[in-house]
Amino acid sequence: MEKTQLNPWSWQDRAGFSQGWKVEGSQTLVFVSGQAPVSAEGQLVGEGDFEAQAEQVFQNLQAVLEEAGATFADVVKLTVFLTDIGRLRDYIQVKSRFIEGPQPASTALEVTALARPEMMIEVEAVATL
Repeated sequence: MEKTQLNPWSWQDRAGFSQGWKVEGSQTLVFVSGQAPVSAEGQLVGEGDFEAQAEQVFQNLQAVLEEAGATFADVVKLTVFLTDIGRLRDYIQVKSRFIEGPQPASTALEVTALARPEMMIEVEAVATL
């Protein structure tokens, strides 16, 4: 499989994301449902604490990816849903602890609510193997 980062301009490199990825020869796609800040036991993690919630979301993403035989290096697309778009920089800081190097294509959306009112973030992913 060959992955090529698509960044026709230079500003997105400084901003820490990719405009897109071209994937050739992939045999498998992994679609990860939106992951919420919920523990393995189904309990909300980090009520009122955005960083703790974002950390849990990425731990959950990692667990699902591992179940599929993938890692964050295989992720080509992320979509983040935030109840406060002002937290985007905080999200990027947490994301950078899990995803190093060239970043997946990404979309950030502000939403009025998530599945539970205490949730501040949800992230879905697409990976290729």
